[in-house]
Amino acid sequence: MKYTYLPNGYQSYTDRSDAYLRFIIERQLMDSALWSKFVDVYRTREDAGDDGWRGEYYGKMMRGACLAYKCRPDEALYSVLERTVKELIATADEMGRISTYPVDHELCGWDMWCRKYVLVGSLYFYDICHDKDLKESILTALRRHLDYIAARIGEGKTSVTDTSNWYGGMNAASILEPVVEMYKITREPAYLALAQHIIASGGCRDGSVPEAVEKGVLPHEFPTTKAYETMSYFEGILAYYELTGEREYLDLVEKFSDLVAENEITLIGCAGCRDEHFDHAAVTQANDVPEKTIMQETCVTVTWMRLEERLLRVTGNMKYAERIETSALNALYGAINLYGEKQYCKEEKAFLDGVPFDSYSPLVASRRGVGIGGYKKFASGGYYGCCACIGAAGVALYPLASVMTSKKGAIVLFYHAGEIKIPFDGGEMRLAATGSLATGQMDYVVTAAPTGECEITFRIPAWSKGSTVTLNGEKVESAESTCTLRRTWKAGDAISLSFALSGEKYLLNGKVAFKYGPFVLARDEAKGSDPSEKLKLTDLLLLLPITPTEEEEVRLLLHTEKGEVLLSDYASSGKRWTEKKSRIAVWLPAVRK
Repeated sequence: MKYTYLPNGYQSYTDRSDAYLRFIIERQLMDSALWSKFVDVYRTREDAGDDGWRGEYYGKMMRGACLAYKCRPDEALYSVLERTVKELIATADEMGRISTYPVDHELCGWDMWCRKYVLVGSLYFYDICHDKDLKESILTALRRHLDYIAARIGEGKTSVTDTSNWYGGMNAASILEPVVEMYKITREPAYLALAQHIIASGGCRDGSVPEAVEKGVLPHEFPTTKAYETMSYFEGILAYYELTGEREYLDLVEKFSDLVAENEITLIGCAGCRDEHFDHAAVTQANDVPEKTIMQETCVTVTWMRLEERLLRVTGNMKYAERIETSALNALYGAINLYGEKQYCKEEKAFLDGVPFDSYSPLVASRRGVGIGGYKKFASGGYYGCCACIGAAGVALYPLASVMTSKKGAIVLFYHAGEIKIPFDGGEMRLAATGSLATGQMDYVVTAAPTGECEITFRIPAWSKGSTVTLNGEKVESAESTCTLRRTWKAGDAISLSFALSGEKYLLNGKVAFKYGPFVLARDEAKGSDPSEKLKLTDLLLLLPITPTEEEEVRLLLHTEKGEVLLSDYASSGKRWTEKKSRIAVWLPAVRK
């Protein structure tokens, strides 16, 4: 790994990233009753009734909760998670299975997918667990759980891709990542053999996806086009590279990542404009679609962020940071249901009480809150969804990855106001940070310095066309994507970074879209800006920043032939989506003079 996380709690921010994280902790992750519902399905085995996926909820949300704990260590949250994990491992049957499917109806539907999330969530808690005895109990339970699978799936046994009739078995094959993680901990040969079988399977019984990547096949032409599960499978291949150091696997994942980035990732940082599938969104994202179309799934956003963040830590390549930032500030933050708005459930054909994350995000004129992705009812009453569970991981991951350490020193990757502690051999460095990306200005003051020379690097965003870095008022030179400062630091040293915020215009399929620095802009009907009105563009792109509201990051006026048009950051747009006038759009109909 090129980069490593700071110790838990070493980043303490005061900006929107922290407000959203606290919102999710309080609104969702501290909900003991919700966690109990997630565990109950392992007792009732109720997924067998409809080949369901309720068993994924525990692991998805546990992963996010553990990342949130790393950001903001809180013993009340830890107690909730500890109790949940204990209850979960206690549901194991006499054969060690922790499953929402009974033995007479297992290894089909979404059973393997849910067993994957047993491993994922429990391993994330294992990483933060304080109690040595509990860690041993968790690992023992997970070994029995995985031993049962390894005894039945693999070379000369049932193929992993034959354990599900969905997406050629790609959902089942995505168990690869936690299998590799279990091998890293236990060095159990059976787990390595299972991982190698899953890789050799190609992830899909309809054809090998890795082979398609090697040939440069575009994602919308893969043997399976389900975006979330395919990304998750490649995260497993990346974990296998981390284990073995065999470069071919890293090259494969990087090629996959670039194919997706270039052909599928939209302006807001998500993929899939045809349901939840790759569909060559680079060219389809501006297409008109019927009202209530499912597109831009939050599960895809978070899984994309996670894959890119892992590649960032492995390679140190700043392009992955650029992709994470885009997804976080636009698709992810836009999907947070801050006001508890009701969401339209297609299965029930009614508006239901909203969950903390919106599942789908519109790109052309439409409302938020359409569809509750992965919607399932519980036998005990109530309901939940997949995107609601996965969102916390993205909200925590973005600030958690903001500052990391390397062999050379430390690197600031994402910019937030607050306080940062960085461990060095000569002691801790403490930085007080002010400013924001929305203003294009970040200032850091050293409040405590280690002894001896230390190196700290700052990422220079690709969207900033002309950045300035000063140290104690003196301008310093920077590389294209980073600026590295090495010195013997002292309290009071001041670093200032000025980023050039400018507008950028994109034309596609008779429509136009705009970005301002890292922020995708939108028209918001609730702010009096009609997203279906056709713009008459001028040759000159002129965006005039004006004072944003408390809810917004940026607010601008776009100059057109017919006058000024109000645009604001996508993440703040359309948040009151059950109101009559709540349509938003990134891609705006336009004519050019």
